[in-house]
Amino acid sequence: MNTNGDRRYRSDLGRRVMTRRLQLGLSREEVAERAGSAPGYIAHVEEQLPTPGIEFLVRLAHALETTIQDLTGLTADLAPGGAPPGNRPELVGMDEAECWSLLDDRGVGRVAVEGADGLSVFPVNYQVIDGSMVISTAADSPLGRAAASCAEIAFEEDRLDEAFRRGWSVLVVGPVHVLSDPAEAMDMSRAVTVRPWSGDERDTLVRLAPRRVTGRRIVVPGAPAAPGT
Repeated sequence: MNTNGDRRYRSDLGRRVMTRRLQLGLSREEVAERAGSAPGYIAHVEEQLPTPGIEFLVRLAHALETTIQDLTGLTADLAPGGAPPGNRPELVGMDEAECWSLLDDRGVGRVAVEGADGLSVFPVNYQVIDGSMVISTAADSPLGRAAASCAEIAFEEDRLDEAFRRGWSVLVVGPVHVLSDPAEAMDMSRAVTVRPWSGDERDTLVRLAPRRVTGRRIVVPGAPAAPGT
């Protein structure tokens, strides 16, 4: 018998919907109101093996501030951006306040670091604290070595909505340094709740102090309101 509490019967879609809802701190009632649905159907999607139509998936993706592709897992192992551009796209700049609002207080982005072997770009888990970005890394990593010399690095995060061929990107540039002061490192360690997905011994905290924060959006006229606007 299929029971609500038995995770074996949940679909991948249901797991992604529940995970995203909890990330946003939303109740099923709130998601249902956003999506023009009923709380009971949101529960059905999360806990059963649903086959929702494309119209509902579009509404659900917008309610959860994500994309259909992310909810259904279609892009999990594919490079994004393979679709053609939308109808009459516009590239518009964003001010610093909007950039920070899109970064929220944590997530996954990319850093570009100049090292002995040249330029390296790799993903990192980050957390925004007191107007700067804090990242856990290994002392002997390219980022750790750059922080030891207070080098300047670049951080980038973006989001794509391939259903409507739009998206945004934020670029943060500035010096990075190791939190070497014991008191500062202790306070920051207590404040940091994001841990690297890669695991390992990444216990060196570094702080990126923004010197420049810029961002751009691809806007497609006529598309539904984009998440984050």
